[in-house]
Amino acid sequence: MKLFEARWPGWASPTWRASRTLAVSAVLVAHALAACSSDDTVNPTGVRFDAAVAFSNLTFRRPLDLQDPGDGSNRLFVVEQRGTILVFENSDSAGTASVFLDISSIVTFGREQGLLGLAFHPQFASNGYYFVYYSTTGQLRTRLSRFQADAGNPDTTAAGSQVDVLDIDQPFANHNGGQISFGPDGFLYIAVGDGGSGNDPQNNGQTRTTLLGKILRIDVDTLPYGIPADNPFVGNNQGYREEIFAWGLRNPWRFSFDPPTQRLWVGDVGQNAREEIDLVEKGKNYGWNIMEGSICLPPTSGCDMTGLVPPVWEYSHPVMEGRSVTGGFVYRGSALPELVGAYVYADFQTGEIWALRYDGARVTANTLLQDTDRLISSFGIDAAGELYFCALVDGRIYELVRTVLNN
Repeated sequence: MKLFEARWPGWASPTWRASRTLAVSAVLVAHALAACSSDDTVNPTGVRFDAAVAFSNLTFRRPLDLQDPGDGSNRLFVVEQRGTILVFENSDSAGTASVFLDISSIVTFGREQGLLGLAFHPQFASNGYYFVYYSTTGQLRTRLSRFQADAGNPDTTAAGSQVDVLDIDQPFANHNGGQISFGPDGFLYIAVGDGGSGNDPQNNGQTRTTLLGKILRIDVDTLPYGIPADNPFVGNNQGYREEIFAWGLRNPWRFSFDPPTQRLWVGDVGQNAREEIDLVEKGKNYGWNIMEGSICLPPTSGCDMTGLVPPVWEYSHPVMEGRSVTGGFVYRGSALPELVGAYVYADFQTGEIWALRYDGARVTANTLLQDTDRLISSFGIDAAGELYFCALVDGRIYELVRTVLNN
């Protein structure tokens, strides 16, 4: 994720945005003609999608994640980059948010560092366990830690409950990754960037003896953690890290599972040319730093792509298209029937939100839903499968709303 990387002069000016919107439309049409045989339409004529503030009484400080705990409590939790997690009732009338966790004293906060991810244990309702992934103070390192909710006050964290699970040394301050999530198999998946700088100078994406540039999968029901028996490199004699589930990723900032299909969707932030969306499978290599998206790193031809998995979707880096993908979710709610089954994602720097249709073999449509003018840091879903997104700078949580237009 490019939280503070340089942007183009006048990137938010009305004139610039108007010209970019026209260009985006043209580019999306070109993508549709090139990649899709069906009409590039997710919503029928006469329905418009808009971004609306979801909780009008609540504002957060640099929100990076939104999570439902899965315990039937009708609560939502928002992760703030500085090192705090706030909890509130999932209601439009919610007036206050309580501090669920404050570890700001041990979190390095700034640029691409901070409290980056939150995952509730599948049995959170009974055991109170949850996990956070963050940049530590004192040195370049990311850490996965377990905490436990207070049994007497579930809107707070039990004092002294922190258990450190996994530390990952980072050679640079950027490309920390950040998403953590439990998969349908009950194991914890962790998105880890390539360690930063440009062009992956340590070749971490392609080096299986490091955890950097990978999707990891671990068993956190055995502390500090166990290795699932079917991880791809269990028992290898080449020094490959057994935590690895998939590799060849640059900065997989946000990923999600789609339970009905069990597909793992990953938005991998690109460098200078391409933003990519991957369908990640066990033991596969997604190409970085041999490839960026579906093209070779400079020189842009002639690289050996043998065994490398190209993205299921990508978009390029002219100013008119975007610069930093924010992975989202396959929509499974009921409030937006036209989007059911579509993968909804965004570009962080442009604020555009798209819906992508995938039929199991190829992308059949990719539609621009809304040009929000927001720095979209993350998406989240509630217990009903309704979709929200976090705006980094204005601190609001938004939702998409549909309007049926008069014909």
